[in-house]
Amino acid sequence: MIISSMVKNGALLSAFALITTGIVALINAATAETIAEQEQLQLVRQFHEVLSPELYNNQLSEDCVVVTNDLLGPYKQQVIYRAKLNGKPVALVIRHITPNGYTGDINLLSAVYQNGEIAGVRVTKHQETPGLGDKVELKKSDWITTFKGTTVAAEDDPRWAVKKDGGQFDQFTGATITPRAVVSSVKNATLFAKSQFDALFLAPNACKKV
Repeated sequence: MIISSMVKNGALLSAFALITTGIVALINAATAETIAEQEQLQLVRQFHEVLSPELYNNQLSEDCVVVTNDLLGPYKQQVIYRAKLNGKPVALVIRHITPNGYTGDINLLSAVYQNGEIAGVRVTKHQETPGLGDKVELKKSDWITTFKGTTVAAEDDPRWAVKKDGGQFDQFTGATITPRAVVSSVKNATLFAKSQFDALFLAPNACKKV
C-alpha cells in the first residue's frame, strides 16, 4: 500500500510538473513577441533622447557595429549604432559602460556627431544610491543634459572632470564618485567616436536583418 501510494503520488507530481512546464512554455511563446516589441520601443525612445530623429532617416536599430575597446568599458561587444541621412554619416550612438560607479556598473548611451560634438547622453541602467548618485537620471535632475554641445579636445582635456577636480562639470552634494565616473566614461566614448568615426561607418553592418 505504501509503495503503491508513493508511486501514485510520484506520478501525480510528475504530471503536475509537465503541465506546469507546458503552461510556462506557452506563456513565454505568447509573450515573446510582445516583449520584443516593448524592447524595440524602449530602444527607439533612448535613441530619440540622445539624437533628434529629424537628423537621420535610416533604421538606427538595424544599422550598427559591435566592438570591444577599453574606452567603452571593461566588457566585450559594445554596440555602436550609425545614424545616417540619405546614406551619409551623421552621428554614432554608442553604448558604453563604466564600472566605477559608487555601487557598480553605470550603463550609458552617448551620441556623437561627425565633428566630435556630443549630441546627447543618457544613463540607461545603474544602481546608484537613491537621492545621491541617482541624479544621473534625467527624471531626477537635468545634470546629464550638460554634456550636450560639448567636445573633447584630447585625452588630457582639463575641462573633462568634475569641478572638485578642476573640470567643468558639477558634482553632486555627498556623491562625487558617480558623476566623476560618468564624465570619464563619456569622455572616453567621445574620443573613441572621434578617432574611429570613418572606420566605424565603413565596417560591415552587424545588426542588419537577414
